[in-house]
Amino acid sequence: MLHGVYPILNTTFREDGSLDLESQVRLIHYLLESGSHGIGLFGNASEGYTLTSSERRALLRLAVREVNGRVPLIVSSGHTGTDAAVEASREAADLGASALMVLPPYYLRTDADGILFYFEAISKAVQIPIMVQDAPLMTQVNMPAQLLARLADEIEHVEYAKVEAPPTAPKFSAVRRASSQLTLFGGLNGQFLIEEFDRGSRGVMPGSDMIPQFVRIWNDLESGDRQSAWQMFVRLLPLIRFELQPGLGVSAMKHNLVSRGIIRCPRVRHPTATLDADGIRELEFLRNYVDDSLPSNAFVASADV
Repeated sequence: MLHGVYPILNTTFREDGSLDLESQVRLIHYLLESGSHGIGLFGNASEGYTLTSSERRALLRLAVREVNGRVPLIVSSGHTGTDAAVEASREAADLGASALMVLPPYYLRTDADGILFYFEAISKAVQIPIMVQDAPLMTQVNMPAQLLARLADEIEHVEYAKVEAPPTAPKFSAVRRASSQLTLFGGLNGQFLIEEFDRGSRGVMPGSDMIPQFVRIWNDLESGDRQSAWQMFVRLLPLIRFELQPGLGVSAMKHNLVSRGIIRCPRVRHPTATLDADGIRELEFLRNYVDDSLPSNAFVASADV
């Protein structure tokens, strides 16, 4: 069963926008050394929407090789069309994905029966678990708790849901009441991970830049040390809040990773937004404020870039 902290792997680029595979390897190993329970690829924080098919294949092969079976890999394979989603999902499974994270169709939005048809087509094409990504802020597709329950009840490989429909805590409770089949994960950079944990979450999928701390929070929650979990969460909250600015979170994550010597360059790809000079100064202030409030061993040391 998938559980715990599954960072969405930021895709690393050189200044010219090409893939920086050396930084990508360093980031993967940083996440493993930080105690990640698994890794997610090609989600929003990965800028998966900017990658070509050949780049996705190359990055997945690299991740499979570097992880080498130590933790599961969840690969985002949703698409605007059913046939394309089936092809992407089958390819991800063939290349070594442990599970799939799938958005519903969002360009031409369909009804409940159309969503069922879409996920059933994907399920018939693979033999690995499917996580339904319930992210209406991004897709404008609302999937009520009863629909998520139908997906789990009626479609063989639908076993997980990543609930990113705010307010997320009540949605967790509603889905739990509607289905005993679904295992629930949280997203939205972990902003309500403690409340979600209390309501039955089995995992969280934040960005890649604060994983030692997210792992510590998660482990504290599982061990019952709520005071320690809340103390760490409150210390991180300024950065979590900053990274939730629409369109700017990925750039902020990459600047944080560069500042800690994990990746070489904060480059993002259009249409991902880049922090302006004022935003970088604001982020640096918050990062220094948060770092000063954390224990000296809160960040895992990394090799020099």
